[in-house]
Amino acid sequence: MRERDEPEVVGRRVQRLRAQRGLTQRQLAEPAYTPAYISTLEAGRVRASDEALRHIADRLGVTFEELAVGRPAHLATGLRLRLTEAQRLLADGRAEEAAVQYGRVRAEAETHGLGCEQAAALLGLGECALETGALSEAREFFERAEEQLDGQTLPMRVPAVRGRAVAHYLAGELRYAVYLLESTLDELNRGGLHDPDALLLLYASVIGPYMDMGAHARAAQAAEFALALAPQAGDPALIARMHRSVARTLLAEGRIAEADASLAKAAELYAQLRLRTELANCHWMRGYVYAQNGDLDRAEEELRQAHTMLARTRAALYRSQAAVELADVLHRRGRSEEAAELLQGVLGDFSSERGAVHAAAAHRLLGIIAEDARDTEAAEEHYVRALSLLERAGAAGDLADLCRLLGDLLRRTGRTEAALDAYRTGLGHRTAPGTTTLGPAPAQPPLWPVPPSPVPPPL
Repeated sequence: MRERDEPEVVGRRVQRLRAQRGLTQRQLAEPAYTPAYISTLEAGRVRASDEALRHIADRLGVTFEELAVGRPAHLATGLRLRLTEAQRLLADGRAEEAAVQYGRVRAEAETHGLGCEQAAALLGLGECALETGALSEAREFFERAEEQLDGQTLPMRVPAVRGRAVAHYLAGELRYAVYLLESTLDELNRGGLHDPDALLLLYASVIGPYMDMGAHARAAQAAEFALALAPQAGDPALIARMHRSVARTLLAEGRIAEADASLAKAAELYAQLRLRTELANCHWMRGYVYAQNGDLDRAEEELRQAHTMLARTRAALYRSQAAVELADVLHRRGRSEEAAELLQGVLGDFSSERGAVHAAAAHRLLGIIAEDARDTEAAEEHYVRALSLLERAGAAGDLADLCRLLGDLLRRTGRTEAALDAYRTGLGHRTAPGTTTLGPAPAQPPLWPVPPSPVPPPL
Protein backbone atom coordinates (compact mmCIF):
# COMPACT_ATOMS: atom_id res chain seq x y z
CA MET A 1 0.00 0.00 0.00
CA ARG A 2 1.43 3.39 -0.94
CA GLU A 3 1.72 6.00 1.86
CA ARG A 4 1.81 9.19 -0.23
CA ASP A 5 1.69 10.10 -3.91
CA GLU A 6 4.59 11.98 -5.49
CA PRO A 7 4.66 15.80 -4.92
CA GLU A 8 3.67 16.52 -8.54
CA VAL A 9 0.57 14.31 -8.25
CA VAL A 10 -0.44 15.79 -4.88
CA GLY A 11 0.11 19.31 -6.23
CA ARG A 12 -2.14 18.76 -9.24
CA ARG A 13 -4.79 17.27 -6.96
CA VAL A 14 -4.69 20.30 -4.63
CA GLN A 15 -4.94 22.67 -7.57
CA ARG A 16 -7.91 20.78 -9.08
CA LEU A 17 -9.83 20.64 -5.79
CA ARG A 18 -9.11 24.32 -5.06
CA ALA A 19 -10.40 25.35 -8.48
CA GLN A 20 -13.52 23.22 -8.08
CA ARG A 21 -14.31 25.06 -4.85
CA GLY A 22 -13.55 28.51 -6.24
CA LEU A 23 -10.83 29.26 -3.68
CA THR A 24 -7.78 31.46 -4.22
CA GLN A 25 -4.33 30.34 -3.12
CA ARG A 26 -4.48 32.93 -0.34
CA GLN A 27 -7.85 31.64 0.92
CA LEU A 28 -6.48 28.09 0.93
CA ALA A 29 -3.25 29.09 2.66
CA GLU A 30 -4.47 31.35 5.47
CA PRO A 31 -3.93 31.58 8.32
CA ALA A 32 -1.12 29.03 8.68
CA TYR A 33 0.64 29.29 5.29
CA THR A 34 1.40 31.79 2.50
CA PRO A 35 0.03 31.91 -1.04
CA ALA A 36 3.59 31.39 -2.29
CA TYR A 37 3.79 28.07 -0.38
CA ILE A 38 0.53 26.87 -1.98
CA SER A 39 1.85 27.93 -5.41
CA THR A 40 5.08 25.96 -4.85
CA LEU A 41 3.11 22.92 -3.59
CA GLU A 42 0.74 22.96 -6.56
CA ALA A 43 3.72 23.10 -8.92
CA GLY A 44 5.09 19.92 -7.31
CA ARG A 45 8.31 21.58 -6.14
CA VAL A 46 7.83 20.81 -2.45
CA ARG A 47 6.79 17.72 -0.49
CA ALA A 48 4.18 18.95 1.95
CA SER A 49 4.35 17.82 5.56
CA ASP A 50 1.47 15.82 7.07
CA GLU A 51 0.56 18.90 9.09
CA ALA A 52 0.34 21.06 5.95
CA LEU A 53 -1.72 18.47 4.08
CA ARG A 54 -4.13 18.14 7.00
CA HIS A 55 -4.60 21.91 7.03
CA ILE A 56 -5.23 22.01 3.26
CA ALA A 57 -7.55 18.96 3.40
CA ASP A 58 -9.58 20.65 6.12
CA ARG A 59 -9.88 23.86 4.05
CA LEU A 60 -10.91 21.82 0.98
CA GLY A 61 -13.39 19.70 2.92
CA VAL A 62 -11.77 16.34 2.11
CA THR A 63 -9.94 13.71 4.14
CA PHE A 64 -6.15 13.61 4.52
CA GLU A 65 -6.13 10.22 2.78
CA GLU A 66 -8.03 11.53 -0.22
CA LEU A 67 -5.59 14.40 -0.61
CA ALA A 68 -2.45 12.31 -0.02
CA VAL A 69 -3.23 9.32 -2.24
CA GLY A 70 -6.34 10.31 -4.19
CA ARG A 71 -8.41 7.70 -2.44
CA PRO A 72 -12.11 8.54 -2.04
CA ALA A 73 -13.19 9.04 1.53
CA HIS A 74 -14.09 5.84 3.36
CA LEU A 75 -13.09 3.73 0.33
CA ALA A 76 -11.16 1.10 2.29
CA THR A 77 -14.00 0.58 4.77
CA GLY A 78 -16.51 0.48 1.94
CA LEU A 79 -14.49 -2.20 0.18
CA ARG A 80 -14.30 -4.25 3.37
CA LEU A 81 -18.08 -4.01 3.64
CA ARG A 82 -18.38 -5.36 0.10
CA LEU A 83 -15.91 -8.14 0.92
CA THR A 84 -18.13 -9.32 3.78
CA GLU A 85 -21.09 -9.25 1.37
CA ALA A 86 -19.12 -11.50 -0.98
CA GLN A 87 -18.21 -13.79 1.94
CA ARG A 88 -21.91 -14.07 2.78
CA LEU A 89 -22.75 -15.04 -0.80
CA LEU A 90 -20.02 -17.67 -0.84
CA ALA A 91 -21.08 -19.05 2.55
CA ASP A 92 -24.62 -19.37 1.14
CA GLY A 93 -23.30 -21.43 -1.77
CA ARG A 94 -23.73 -18.65 -4.36
CA ALA A 95 -20.17 -18.86 -5.68
CA GLU A 96 -20.84 -17.27 -9.08
CA GLU A 97 -22.42 -14.16 -7.52
CA ALA A 98 -19.65 -13.97 -4.94
CA ALA A 99 -17.00 -14.13 -7.67
CA VAL A 100 -18.53 -11.12 -9.42
CA GLN A 101 -18.43 -9.14 -6.17
CA TYR A 102 -14.88 -10.20 -5.37
CA GLY A 103 -13.77 -9.29 -8.89
CA ARG A 104 -15.12 -5.77 -8.61
CA VAL A 105 -13.53 -5.24 -5.20
CA ARG A 106 -10.22 -6.55 -6.50
CA ALA A 107 -10.22 -4.12 -9.46
CA GLU A 108 -11.04 -1.12 -7.28
CA ALA A 109 -8.52 -2.08 -4.60
CA GLU A 110 -5.81 -2.46 -7.23
CA THR A 111 -6.62 0.96 -8.72
CA HIS A 112 -6.22 2.67 -5.34
CA GLY A 113 -3.27 0.65 -4.06
CA LEU A 114 -5.15 -1.11 -1.25
CA GLY A 115 -3.01 -4.23 -0.95
CA CYS A 116 -4.77 -5.97 1.95
CA GLU A 117 -8.20 -5.59 0.36
CA GLN A 118 -6.80 -6.76 -2.98
CA ALA A 119 -5.33 -9.88 -1.35
CA ALA A 120 -8.65 -10.61 0.41
CA ALA A 121 -10.49 -10.35 -2.90
CA LEU A 122 -7.99 -12.70 -4.59
CA LEU A 123 -8.45 -15.22 -1.79
CA GLY A 124 -12.21 -14.98 -2.22
CA LEU A 125 -11.92 -15.52 -5.97
CA GLY A 126 -9.77 -18.58 -5.30
CA GLU A 127 -12.39 -20.03 -2.93
CA CYS A 128 -15.13 -19.38 -5.51
CA ALA A 129 -13.08 -21.19 -8.15
CA LEU A 130 -12.56 -24.15 -5.80
CA GLU A 131 -16.29 -24.28 -5.13
CA THR A 132 -17.11 -24.42 -8.84
CA GLY A 133 -14.27 -26.82 -9.69
CA ALA A 134 -12.17 -24.39 -11.75
CA LEU A 135 -8.95 -25.67 -10.22
CA SER A 136 -6.41 -24.00 -12.54
CA GLU A 137 -8.06 -20.62 -11.97
CA ALA A 138 -8.14 -21.27 -8.24
CA ARG A 139 -4.39 -21.98 -8.12
CA GLU A 140 -3.68 -18.78 -10.05
CA PHE A 141 -5.80 -16.66 -7.70
CA PHE A 142 -4.17 -18.15 -4.61
CA GLU A 143 -0.68 -17.65 -6.05
CA ARG A 144 -1.45 -13.98 -6.75
CA ALA A 145 -2.85 -13.56 -3.25
CA GLU A 146 0.33 -15.03 -1.78
CA GLU A 147 2.42 -12.64 -3.86
CA GLN A 148 0.29 -9.73 -2.66
CA LEU A 149 0.85 -10.83 0.95
CA ASP A 150 4.61 -11.12 0.54
CA GLY A 151 6.20 -9.53 3.58
CA GLN A 152 3.25 -10.34 5.86
CA THR A 153 3.56 -12.87 8.69
CA LEU A 154 3.17 -16.57 7.89
CA PRO A 155 -0.24 -16.87 9.63
CA MET A 156 -1.48 -14.09 7.32
CA ARG A 157 -0.28 -16.06 4.28
CA VAL A 158 -1.69 -19.41 5.42
CA PRO A 159 -5.10 -19.08 3.67
CA ALA A 160 -3.34 -18.58 0.33
CA VAL A 161 -0.99 -21.54 0.90
CA ARG A 162 -3.87 -23.72 2.03
CA GLY A 163 -5.90 -22.71 -1.05
CA ARG A 164 -3.07 -23.69 -3.38
CA ALA A 165 -2.68 -27.03 -1.61
CA VAL A 166 -6.40 -27.83 -1.83
CA ALA A 167 -6.45 -26.99 -5.54
CA HIS A 168 -3.52 -29.37 -6.14
CA TYR A 169 -5.18 -32.05 -4.00
CA LEU A 170 -8.48 -31.86 -5.87
CA ALA A 171 -6.55 -32.13 -9.14
CA GLY A 172 -5.08 -35.41 -7.91
CA GLU A 173 -1.60 -34.05 -7.05
CA LEU A 174 -1.58 -35.56 -3.58
CA ARG A 175 2.09 -35.51 -2.74
CA TYR A 176 2.60 -31.84 -3.59
CA ALA A 177 -0.52 -30.88 -1.63
CA VAL A 178 0.82 -32.67 1.44
CA TYR A 179 4.22 -31.05 0.98
CA LEU A 180 2.70 -27.56 0.98
CA LEU A 181 0.54 -28.20 4.04
CA GLU A 182 3.12 -30.09 6.09
CA SER A 183 5.95 -27.67 5.42
CA THR A 184 3.74 -24.75 6.48
CA LEU A 185 2.61 -26.57 9.63
CA ASP A 186 6.21 -27.36 10.42
CA GLU A 187 7.26 -23.74 9.97
CA LEU A 188 4.40 -22.48 12.16
CA ASN A 189 4.99 -24.93 15.00
CA ARG A 190 8.79 -24.86 15.00
CA GLY A 191 8.71 -21.07 14.84
CA GLY A 192 6.31 -20.77 17.76
CA LEU A 193 3.63 -19.18 15.55
CA HIS A 194 0.72 -21.03 17.14
CA ASP A 195 -2.08 -19.10 15.49
CA PRO A 196 -5.28 -21.19 16.12
CA ASP A 197 -7.07 -20.12 12.93
CA ALA A 198 -4.06 -20.82 10.73
CA LEU A 199 -3.44 -24.20 12.36
CA LEU A 200 -7.10 -25.18 12.06
CA LEU A 201 -7.10 -24.45 8.34
CA LEU A 202 -3.96 -26.49 7.75
CA TYR A 203 -4.83 -29.49 9.95
CA ALA A 204 -8.33 -29.75 8.48
CA SER A 205 -7.07 -29.45 4.92
CA VAL A 206 -4.37 -32.12 5.18
CA ILE A 207 -6.82 -34.84 6.24
CA GLY A 208 -8.05 -35.68 2.74
CA PRO A 209 -4.60 -36.03 1.14
CA TYR A 210 -3.38 -38.10 4.09
CA MET A 211 -6.32 -40.50 3.74
CA ASP A 212 -5.85 -40.89 -0.01
CA MET A 213 -2.13 -41.62 0.43
CA GLY A 214 -2.72 -44.22 3.13
CA ALA A 215 -1.30 -42.12 6.02
CA HIS A 216 -4.24 -42.98 8.26
CA ALA A 217 -2.53 -42.32 11.58
CA ARG A 218 -1.52 -38.83 10.51
CA ALA A 219 -5.02 -38.18 9.18
CA ALA A 220 -6.63 -39.22 12.47
CA GLN A 221 -4.32 -37.01 14.51
CA ALA A 222 -4.89 -34.03 12.20
CA ALA A 223 -8.66 -34.51 12.53
CA GLU A 224 -8.49 -34.47 16.33
CA PHE A 225 -6.37 -31.32 16.32
CA ALA A 226 -8.80 -29.62 13.93
CA LEU A 227 -11.88 -30.53 15.97
CA ALA A 228 -10.20 -29.33 19.17
CA LEU A 229 -9.40 -25.99 17.52
CA ALA A 230 -12.81 -25.48 15.92
CA PRO A 231 -14.36 -22.14 16.88
CA GLN A 232 -17.66 -22.21 18.72
CA ALA A 233 -20.49 -19.93 17.62
CA GLY A 234 -24.23 -20.26 18.22
CA ASP A 235 -25.37 -19.04 14.81
CA PRO A 236 -22.46 -17.37 13.00
CA ALA A 237 -24.58 -16.44 9.96
CA LEU A 238 -27.07 -14.50 12.10
CA ILE A 239 -24.39 -12.76 14.15
CA ALA A 240 -22.37 -11.89 11.04
CA ARG A 241 -25.46 -10.39 9.40
CA MET A 242 -25.99 -8.23 12.47
CA HIS A 243 -22.40 -6.96 12.46
CA ARG A 244 -22.64 -6.20 8.74
CA SER A 245 -25.80 -4.16 9.24
CA VAL A 246 -24.27 -2.28 12.16
CA ALA A 247 -21.18 -1.51 10.08
CA ARG A 248 -23.28 -0.07 7.28
CA THR A 249 -25.05 2.25 9.75
CA LEU A 250 -21.80 3.34 11.38
CA LEU A 251 -20.22 4.00 7.99
CA ALA A 252 -23.13 6.22 7.00
CA GLU A 253 -22.59 8.20 10.21
CA GLY A 254 -18.89 8.63 9.48
CA ARG A 255 -17.81 6.44 12.43
CA ILE A 256 -15.11 4.64 10.44
CA ALA A 257 -13.16 2.95 13.25
CA GLU A 258 -16.31 1.46 14.78
CA ALA A 259 -17.53 0.33 11.35
CA ASP A 260 -14.18 -1.37 10.74
CA ALA A 261 -14.47 -3.20 14.07
CA SER A 262 -17.93 -4.53 13.19
CA LEU A 263 -16.74 -5.59 9.74
CA ALA A 264 -13.81 -7.46 11.27
CA LYS A 265 -16.23 -9.44 13.46
CA ALA A 266 -18.49 -10.17 10.50
CA ALA A 267 -15.53 -11.33 8.38
CA GLU A 268 -14.36 -13.66 11.17
CA LEU A 269 -17.80 -15.23 11.46
CA TYR A 270 -18.12 -15.73 7.71
CA ALA A 271 -14.72 -17.43 7.81
CA GLN A 272 -16.16 -19.77 10.45
CA LEU A 273 -19.04 -20.53 8.12
CA ARG A 274 -16.55 -21.49 5.41
CA LEU A 275 -14.94 -23.81 7.97
CA ARG A 276 -18.09 -25.91 7.96
CA THR A 277 -16.60 -27.69 4.97
CA GLU A 278 -13.38 -28.38 6.87
CA LEU A 279 -15.22 -29.56 9.98
CA ALA A 280 -17.42 -31.80 7.85
CA ASN A 281 -14.21 -33.37 6.56
CA CYS A 282 -13.25 -34.13 10.15
CA HIS A 283 -16.51 -36.03 10.69
CA TRP A 284 -15.81 -37.78 7.42
CA MET A 285 -12.41 -38.82 8.76
CA ARG A 286 -13.96 -40.14 11.96
CA GLY A 287 -16.44 -42.15 9.93
CA TYR A 288 -13.60 -43.62 7.90
CA VAL A 289 -11.71 -44.65 11.04
CA TYR A 290 -14.85 -46.22 12.56
CA ALA A 291 -15.36 -48.15 9.32
CA GLN A 292 -11.75 -49.38 9.38
CA ASN A 293 -12.37 -50.68 12.91
CA GLY A 294 -15.58 -52.45 11.91
CA ASP A 295 -17.96 -50.12 13.77
CA LEU A 296 -20.28 -49.62 10.81
CA ASP A 297 -23.16 -48.10 12.80
CA ARG A 298 -21.01 -45.23 14.04
CA ALA A 299 -19.24 -44.99 10.69
CA GLU A 300 -22.54 -44.46 8.87
CA GLU A 301 -23.64 -41.90 11.48
CA GLU A 302 -20.46 -39.84 11.11
CA LEU A 303 -20.42 -40.05 7.31
CA ARG A 304 -24.07 -39.06 7.05
CA GLN A 305 -23.35 -36.08 9.28
CA ALA A 306 -20.45 -35.09 7.04
CA HIS A 307 -22.58 -35.55 3.91
CA THR A 308 -25.39 -33.42 5.37
CA MET A 309 -23.01 -30.65 6.44
CA LEU A 310 -21.42 -30.56 3.00
CA ALA A 311 -24.82 -30.48 1.30
CA ARG A 312 -25.66 -27.37 3.32
CA THR A 313 -22.50 -25.65 2.13
CA ARG A 314 -23.30 -26.68 -1.45
CA ALA A 315 -19.71 -27.85 -1.84
CA ALA A 316 -20.55 -30.34 -4.58
CA LEU A 317 -17.12 -31.92 -4.99
CA TYR A 318 -16.56 -32.48 -1.26
CA ARG A 319 -20.11 -33.75 -0.84
CA SER A 320 -19.54 -36.28 -3.60
CA GLN A 321 -16.32 -37.47 -2.00
CA ALA A 322 -18.11 -38.07 1.31
CA ALA A 323 -20.86 -39.90 -0.58
CA VAL A 324 -18.30 -42.41 -1.89
CA GLU A 325 -17.14 -43.22 1.65
CA LEU A 326 -20.75 -43.53 2.79
CA ALA A 327 -21.57 -45.83 -0.11
CA ASP A 328 -18.71 -48.13 0.92
CA VAL A 329 -20.19 -48.45 4.42
CA LEU A 330 -23.68 -49.07 3.01
CA HIS A 331 -22.29 -51.84 0.78
CA ARG A 332 -20.54 -53.46 3.72
CA ARG A 333 -23.84 -53.36 5.61
CA GLY A 334 -25.54 -55.32 2.81
CA ARG A 335 -27.31 -52.34 1.21
CA SER A 336 -25.62 -52.57 -2.18
CA GLU A 337 -28.50 -51.15 -4.23
CA GLU A 338 -28.59 -48.05 -2.06
CA ALA A 339 -24.81 -47.74 -2.35
CA ALA A 340 -24.86 -48.10 -6.16
CA GLU A 341 -27.60 -45.48 -6.48
CA LEU A 342 -25.59 -43.06 -4.33
CA LEU A 343 -22.45 -43.65 -6.43
CA GLN A 344 -24.19 -43.25 -9.79
CA GLY A 345 -25.61 -39.96 -8.53
CA VAL A 346 -22.17 -38.43 -7.85
CA LEU A 347 -19.94 -39.81 -10.63
CA GLY A 348 -20.73 -36.79 -12.79
CA ASP A 349 -19.07 -34.52 -10.22
CA PHE A 350 -15.68 -36.19 -10.79
CA SER A 351 -13.12 -36.27 -13.59
CA SER A 352 -9.44 -37.15 -14.07
CA GLU A 353 -8.66 -33.51 -13.19
CA ARG A 354 -11.15 -33.18 -10.37
CA GLY A 355 -11.48 -35.64 -7.48
CA ALA A 356 -9.64 -38.42 -9.32
CA VAL A 357 -9.01 -40.61 -6.26
CA HIS A 358 -12.64 -40.64 -5.18
CA ALA A 359 -13.80 -41.15 -8.74
CA ALA A 360 -11.60 -44.24 -8.78
CA ALA A 361 -13.05 -45.37 -5.45
CA ALA A 362 -16.56 -45.00 -6.85
CA HIS A 363 -15.69 -47.10 -9.93
CA ARG A 364 -13.95 -49.68 -7.74
CA LEU A 365 -17.02 -50.11 -5.53
CA LEU A 366 -19.37 -50.21 -8.51
CA GLY A 367 -17.12 -52.92 -9.94
CA ILE A 368 -17.42 -54.98 -6.76
CA ILE A 369 -21.20 -54.54 -6.74
CA ALA A 370 -21.34 -55.58 -10.42
CA GLU A 371 -19.24 -58.68 -9.65
CA ASP A 372 -21.63 -59.61 -6.84
CA ALA A 373 -24.44 -59.38 -9.43
CA ARG A 374 -22.39 -61.58 -11.82
CA ASP A 375 -22.07 -58.79 -14.39
CA THR A 376 -18.37 -59.35 -15.13
CA GLU A 377 -18.32 -57.08 -18.18
CA ALA A 378 -19.52 -54.05 -16.19
CA ALA A 379 -17.19 -54.96 -13.32
CA GLU A 380 -14.15 -55.05 -15.60
CA GLU A 381 -15.10 -51.70 -17.17
CA HIS A 382 -15.32 -50.03 -13.73
CA TYR A 383 -12.00 -51.56 -12.58
CA VAL A 384 -10.16 -50.38 -15.71
CA ARG A 385 -11.52 -46.85 -15.30
CA ALA A 386 -10.46 -46.82 -11.66
CA LEU A 387 -6.98 -48.08 -12.58
CA SER A 388 -6.45 -45.24 -15.05
CA LEU A 389 -7.50 -42.62 -12.50
CA LEU A 390 -5.32 -44.02 -9.71
CA GLU A 391 -2.22 -44.24 -11.89
CA ARG A 392 -2.53 -40.55 -12.68
CA ALA A 393 -3.01 -39.59 -9.01
CA GLY A 394 -0.22 -41.82 -7.70
CA ALA A 395 -2.36 -43.41 -4.96
CA ALA A 396 -0.10 -46.45 -4.47
CA GLY A 397 -2.02 -48.37 -1.82
CA ASP A 398 -5.31 -48.13 -3.69
CA LEU A 399 -3.61 -49.14 -6.94
CA ALA A 400 -2.27 -52.36 -5.43
CA ASP A 401 -5.70 -53.34 -4.12
CA LEU A 402 -7.41 -52.53 -7.41
CA CYS A 403 -4.90 -54.55 -9.43
CA ARG A 404 -5.65 -57.52 -7.20
CA LEU A 405 -9.40 -57.15 -7.83
CA LEU A 406 -8.89 -56.81 -11.58
CA GLY A 407 -6.44 -59.74 -11.67
CA ASP A 408 -8.86 -62.00 -9.80
CA LEU A 409 -11.66 -61.07 -12.19
CA LEU A 410 -9.50 -61.75 -15.27
CA ARG A 411 -8.30 -65.07 -13.84
CA ARG A 412 -11.88 -66.22 -13.12
CA THR A 413 -12.87 -65.42 -16.71
CA GLY A 414 -10.01 -67.47 -18.13
CA ARG A 415 -7.62 -64.65 -19.17
CA THR A 416 -4.57 -65.86 -17.27
CA GLU A 417 -1.89 -63.75 -18.99
CA ALA A 418 -3.89 -60.56 -18.57
CA ALA A 419 -4.44 -61.46 -14.91
CA LEU A 420 -0.69 -61.93 -14.39
CA ASP A 421 -0.04 -58.50 -15.92
CA ALA A 422 -2.54 -56.94 -13.50
CA TYR A 423 -0.93 -58.70 -10.52
CA ARG A 424 2.55 -57.57 -11.58
CA THR A 425 1.33 -53.97 -11.84
CA GLY A 426 -0.14 -54.24 -8.36
CA LEU A 427 3.08 -55.63 -6.86
CA GLY A 428 4.92 -52.60 -8.19
CA HIS A 429 2.67 -50.34 -6.12
CA ARG A 430 2.37 -52.47 -2.98
CA THR A 431 2.53 -50.73 0.42
CA ALA A 432 1.69 -51.87 3.91
CA PRO A 433 -1.73 -50.73 5.22
CA GLY A 434 -1.61 -47.32 6.83
CA THR A 435 1.85 -46.43 5.56
CA THR A 436 3.09 -43.91 3.05
CA THR A 437 6.33 -42.79 1.48
CA LEU A 438 5.95 -39.38 3.13
CA GLY A 439 8.83 -38.05 5.18
CA PRO A 440 8.79 -37.30 8.94
CA ALA A 441 5.57 -35.82 10.30
CA PRO A 442 5.56 -32.04 10.83
CA ALA A 443 6.27 -30.61 14.28
CA GLN A 444 3.26 -30.54 16.59
CA PRO A 445 2.05 -27.61 18.70
CA PRO A 446 4.23 -28.20 21.79
CA LEU A 447 1.73 -26.90 24.33
CA TRP A 448 -1.28 -28.91 23.20
CA PRO A 449 -1.58 -32.61 24.09
CA VAL A 450 -3.10 -34.79 21.41
CA PRO A 451 -6.73 -35.54 22.34
CA PRO A 452 -7.56 -39.23 22.75
CA SER A 453 -8.80 -40.99 19.65
CA PRO A 454 -12.62 -41.33 19.42
CA VAL A 455 -12.23 -44.89 18.13
CA PRO A 456 -11.45 -47.73 20.56
CA PRO A 457 -8.73 -50.14 19.43
CA PRO A 458 -10.00 -53.31 17.80
CA LEU A 459 -10.33 -56.33 20.08
